[in-house]
Amino acid sequence: MAEKKRYALVGTGSRAAMYIDALTTTYAEVGELVALCDVSQVRMAWYNTQLETQGLPPLPTYPAEQFEQMLRDTHPDTVIVCTIDATHHHYITRALDLGCDVITEKPMTTNLDALRAIYAAIERTGKSLRVTFNYRYAPAYTRLREVIAKGTVGRPLAVDFSWLLDTSHGADYFRRWHREKANSGGLLVHKATHHFDLVNWWIDSYPQDVFAMGDLLFYGRANAEARGEHYPYHRYTGVEAAKTDPFALSLDDTAVFRGLYLAAETETGYLRDRNVFGEPITIEDTMNVTVRYQNGVLLSYCLIAYNPWEGLRVAITGTRGRVELDIVENINHLQGDEAAKASKGAFKSATMRVHPMFGESFEVEVDAGEGGHGGADPVMLKHLLSPNPPPDPFQRAASHLDGAASILVGISANLAMEQGKMIHIPDLFPLTR
Repeated sequence: MAEKKRYALVGTGSRAAMYIDALTTTYAEVGELVALCDVSQVRMAWYNTQLETQGLPPLPTYPAEQFEQMLRDTHPDTVIVCTIDATHHHYITRALDLGCDVITEKPMTTNLDALRAIYAAIERTGKSLRVTFNYRYAPAYTRLREVIAKGTVGRPLAVDFSWLLDTSHGADYFRRWHREKANSGGLLVHKATHHFDLVNWWIDSYPQDVFAMGDLLFYGRANAEARGEHYPYHRYTGVEAAKTDPFALSLDDTAVFRGLYLAAETETGYLRDRNVFGEPITIEDTMNVTVRYQNGVLLSYCLIAYNPWEGLRVAITGTRGRVELDIVENINHLQGDEAAKASKGAFKSATMRVHPMFGESFEVEVDAGEGGHGGADPVMLKHLLSPNPPPDPFQRAASHLDGAASILVGISANLAMEQGKMIHIPDLFPLTR
């Protein structure tokens, strides 16, 4: 039997659960999770308690300042990075320099200096970096890639893409660390990195020119007060007045939130349940982006973070017709944590229709997917963690090149909003295949 591949994980928030679960169950025979690292000992202890209830031994834990010591002690082959976005590059570059490959959550990083540091580390070490763009693995999005690649609508010329975040999942970015652009790069980097990557992949090109407008129009204290609404509390948990607030999230309500966040507050100072109509919020909730690609395709992109339902509408028009894909991820009848979790599960519906330039329109069969993120997560984990992953004609594995191509749209969009002008990506970073 081949020797197990060794993994260490840094960043033990809720996203880490997918990797911990996979490596201690489905892929336990081929992979071994050897250590955890985080700024919070409470969070690491919570995961170890979950492992012990499954009859598994606890994992060694290391505080964030001992990250390099963890690598020297445990000798992982690969490091999985799940920390807040603005710190990804710190762990990626140090892991590469100490001889590890890296798997990082999206976005790869949030700014140009960090991007350059990652590229330099890859160049000097020759190690690999995978970016987990799980949406590539969702059956519906893979199907669209297949339709475009077959030439069904000819050569793509224009993409019209609207992504709608609902008042549970979308609002959650304004409760958490993401609401401060210094941490997340804003939603055009943190969230839209998924969407820009999908477009890059669907049309098989990289972005060249970017213009954007955006603002904070719904969330935040000033917007609420302009509507005659007043939410005087800083956070939601334990606040009597917040119990009737439809945007409230109580950390008392679930064991996960109590264990990972509420119990860790005195240690970290991090509040997971800040008022979405409070301060400070330095990211936008309403954004429009225009992109010209290296192959001439034009993209019109819209992101709204306060919609009654969650999903997307994308249309790609080419020289021989048009294909339209509509996804409903969540219908927000419920509020709070349950609705937020539902929006990350199987899609509620997925429909695709092709309109030939000359001919009858027709439906394309689309699988809504089973499992997290529209069925994407189980497929992605098989390709990431299996020693013999299945052949992938759709080329879904995303490298550091793809990670850069995605975040450079968001970074350029932020610059365009700041400067009021179009940004030419080659002036910022040499984006080549």
